[in-house]
Parts: sequence; structure tokens; C-alpha cells
Amino acid sequence: MSQSKENIAVYILCGGKSTRMQEEKGLVDFQGKPFIQWILEAIFPLSSNITLVTKNKAYQKFGFPLISDLQDDKGPVGGIYTALAHSDTQTNLILSCDIPKITTNVLSELITQAKNCKNSICFLTDGLHDYPLIGCYSKSLLPVFAEAVLESRLKLCPLVNEQNPMKLFVYQKNQSALTNINSKAELHSLT
Repeated sequence: MSQSKENIAVYILCGGKSTRMQEEKGLVDFQGKPFIQWILEAIFPLSSNITLVTKNKAYQKFGFPLISDLQDDKGPVGGIYTALAHSDTQTNLILSCDIPKITTNVLSELITQAKNCKNSICFLTDGLHDYPLIGCYSKSLLPVFAEAVLESRLKLCPLVNEQNPMKLFVYQKNQSALTNINSKAELHSLT
């Protein structure tokens, strides 16, 4: 087993309200499989330590542990707080459940860079948009996220940018892996 596979915990945030999609995003079908299945298949070569952050029991069928948010309705900041509080590892890969085109290669590069940098957060960017929900977070950030939840500072990008993150640029040939799908219209335009 590779060093990465042993030393990284993966948390997929599945607890969103899915308001624009109007159904549970992680369970939405794309090319014959739910979003979450595509993501799990991309992760599995890199880590088997996978936890789904959700209270929706429909995710049990994927065979990974489910944990509920420690604080309800705190969005991704609350999801990351829950993941870091649960984790026993220093490096934690945090992913949203709406990125069905994510690839093992892109995630492998992210993990490698995160383990080799001194920053407590390393996430992907295409140069135009940041993707903090495709990122690695140090367990040491638990107090930062706990305080943010307590104070209801729930905007993720400003919070992570305060932590001097490393932003890993994804070149154009791999940028489709970053596509997050939030609505039926976006799903229908996905190829």
C-alpha cells in the first residue's frame, strides 16, 4: 500500500441542501452512475479511508461510514469542521459531492503537493476560480473551523484565504475534472 493510501483521510461533503438541483446532488445520475460513485472510483486508488459527511441514509449503500454534521446548517465550513473533528490523520482530502468528472490523476497530484508543502490548506484552482472543496486540509485547522462555526462565519473562500493556502493550478487539459454541477441545466450540458 502506498504512503498516500495509508496516511490520508478522505471526507466527501454530501450534506448540502441541493436547492438548485432539487434532489440530493451526490445521488444524481451521470452516465449511468451517481455522482458519488464517480468520485469514489477516482479516490479509491489513493485512499480507502473514506467517510461521507451526511445524515442521509441513502448513502449507506456505498459501503463507507457516514457521519452527521456536528452543527446543522453550517454549509461547507461546518462540513469541514465535522471532518477535521472526526479525523485521526494530519492530512485530510475534502471533496464536495458534485464533481463527477474528478480524476485519480488530479487528486494524486493534489495530495502529493499538499504533503510536500508547509501550508495548512492546499486546494485546486484553474486561475479564474478557486476550488476549496477539492482540497487538502491539515488537522491543525480544527480550532479555526470550530471558531468559524461558532461565530457563523460561513463563507468558505474568505475563511480559507485567511489561512495562506497553497493554490495548485490545474492546466487546461485537466480542468474538466473540476466541474461542479449545481443545477439540472448544468447536468444536461455536461459531456
